[in-house]
Amino acid sequence: MLESISPVVINTDGLSSKAISSCDASIERWRVADIVALFELPFSDLMYQAQTVHRANFDANAVQVSTLLSIKTGGCSEDCGYCPQAARYHTEVEDEPLMQLDEVVAAAQEAKANGASRFCMGAAWRGPKQRDLEPVLKMIAEVKAMGLETCATLGMLKDGQAEQLKDAGLDYYNHNLDTAPEFYGDVISTRTYQDRLDTLDRVRSVDINVCSGGIIGMGESRNQRAGLLAQLANMERPPESVPINLLTQVEGTPLHGTDSLDHLEFVRTIAAARITMPTSYVRLSAGRQSMSEGIQALCFLAGANSIFYGEKLLTTANPEASEDKKLFAKLGINQI
Repeated sequence: MLESISPVVINTDGLSSKAISSCDASIERWRVADIVALFELPFSDLMYQAQTVHRANFDANAVQVSTLLSIKTGGCSEDCGYCPQAARYHTEVEDEPLMQLDEVVAAAQEAKANGASRFCMGAAWRGPKQRDLEPVLKMIAEVKAMGLETCATLGMLKDGQAEQLKDAGLDYYNHNLDTAPEFYGDVISTRTYQDRLDTLDRVRSVDINVCSGGIIGMGESRNQRAGLLAQLANMERPPESVPINLLTQVEGTPLHGTDSLDHLEFVRTIAAARITMPTSYVRLSAGRQSMSEGIQALCFLAGANSIFYGEKLLTTANPEASEDKKLFAKLGINQI
């Protein structure tokens, strides 16, 4: 029988509970080595563990559907190596102003008609100024009034801004960690890892649900992929939603030309995320356009139970809703 690999208790020195019997057993932590061991399991054994954990916590044949809209595109001052919206890179993405309220509401109505239960609004800012935030608060309130869950990704938040988002009716705030701490500096220099954690702390402090994950295939090692999952899983409360993105390479960005990640390694990442974060929604996010139906089916089998609907994710391509509905029908998946 397959032996389950479980999180271990560590003290401040990083020693496992096998060595320290007096540790507080209420503090569970996944070591990076434990997650690497998951990655290294035979594929069928890893899938079995992931599916077992998934079925213990979720309907195995249900997938939550969200739609993501770029409400403010391009012109970002950050230097994220994967992002075509950075002003410093020469891509085909133009700097566009914040969308009007009626445009956003119309897009949310279309998303709801297509079966989305959550509407996510993304803005290419380092962080919103107050004059930026005020119209977004109105968008959140209008979308919430339509009966949709609301999500926003607006960059780093300052003191008091999470409270305003909460009052407007925001259900989820997305702020990805992107990768493991030790690889982060190879991708981004204009904000620190701690900056990201501070924003997530502000979100948590007002009881907004956290949506946080990362991007796979940026040239990181398997250990670093495991390190990202350890950062997420070891939060005091793991994110309610964990988007796992496959790098979509865009000409003009520093990561264009990076060796492509094997899709089965991506499936392994989904499975490890499911095992280490049993009650989180694991979202199959960017990069689906490059995946066959078979690989996507394996991702659902591995425990992915959320996707983005719609032909575009911010500025990159995504399968059309009609194609996703056909795939769901083939797999017997119900959308929620």
